[in-house]
Amino acid sequence: MVWARSGWFGCALAVALAFAVPGPVARAEESLGALRLSGYADFRAVDAPEETAWLQGGLSKFRYGGGGNFRFAEAVLQASYKLDDDLAAVAVLRAEPEQRIGIDMLEGYVLWRPAARSAFNWSVKTGAFFPAISLENDDLGWASPYTLTPSAINSWIGEELRTIGSEATLRYDTGALGTVSGLVAVTCCNDPAGVLIADRGWAMDDRPAGIFSDQRLPDATLRLFRQTPPGRTPMFTEIDGRPGWYAGLSWQMAGVGKLSVLRYDNEGDPNHTSGSNTAWDTRFWSYGARTNWDGLLVIAQGLQGQTVVGTRNGLSYTFFQSAFLLASYDLAGVGAEDWRVSLRGDVFATRHPAATPSILNEDGRALTWAVSWQHFDWLKLTGEMIAMQSRRREYLRDGFAGPAADQHMLQLSARFFL
Repeated sequence: MVWARSGWFGCALAVALAFAVPGPVARAEESLGALRLSGYADFRAVDAPEETAWLQGGLSKFRYGGGGNFRFAEAVLQASYKLDDDLAAVAVLRAEPEQRIGIDMLEGYVLWRPAARSAFNWSVKTGAFFPAISLENDDLGWASPYTLTPSAINSWIGEELRTIGSEATLRYDTGALGTVSGLVAVTCCNDPAGVLIADRGWAMDDRPAGIFSDQRLPDATLRLFRQTPPGRTPMFTEIDGRPGWYAGLSWQMAGVGKLSVLRYDNEGDPNHTSGSNTAWDTRFWSYGARTNWDGLLVIAQGLQGQTVVGTRNGLSYTFFQSAFLLASYDLAGVGAEDWRVSLRGDVFATRHPAATPSILNEDGRALTWAVSWQHFDWLKLTGEMIAMQSRRREYLRDGFAGPAADQHMLQLSARFFL
């Protein structure tokens, strides 16, 4: 159903339907009356692959490329203002060297969560925020507390997806059987979602897109379609005037864990263009599970879907899927109270059925190790190693030695908190 030709009207209708869940709790806070500030600055030593990173137009799968160097990764500031006992406003800002504007916003929303007065309770969130999909990224600035680099699934969610609209959650506390929750959201301004997964494929990076930034498209893919690089695309814009949505269910029990399922559909019209931008019809299912015992946390998540865009020759489909299993152990149980070790395995693939086999098809797998130490509230040190094997015939057009790549990246991070 087309609500309006004007993207602004579609956004206004989406925002008017506000419903939600609470945002992540900040790790470090400074209270100024009703205003709470939290944040960090992140500095790193990086040993990255020599191939050009995707943020600079290459096809390398990581945030960094070009070998080893020292980096200022980013600075993040979250401000939360409590308007009353049930209502709060939250803004998350980031300064980062790769942004085309100096300081951008990751999230900005109003949260309304009345106190529970029965077994049922509900909450409402309206604005711009990350969709309630990840079981991994729940720290300040939508970071993962377990590794520096999130899974391929949650890297993509950070890069291409943002709820600009409203999300509602209704919870029912069953008592002995835990809590059952249902959520629904109406969104606008995510019509370009799908362009990166189709043109670049999967990646693993801890740099979610800013609300007012754009993303670099791969130079090799632009040349393949007879376009001149460099090319960039806005991520959060309304093109076809149609709102998107997502809805999900979850079950959680203390001492047992959490199960979740979610359906996402941006309702994009793949034949609709606005200027040089084209809407992508992107939809997927996400499944997740999380449990912990005796200091060991285990998270599993899978995502499978498709994205479609209109071309001169008709509709072009890209099917994508990925899954990961993460185990993270708090070493306090063995006498090392300040240490945590984490291990994650990822698999991912994309398929373009228009041509068989397509030069854009890819398959990959990755193993991530991370060790973190936090003795002080103001400092966290993390070491991370990622080993990835991937195959994509397009690599040959981007200076890789062959269609199969074996890449590694080592990062040492010092994160200083407010």
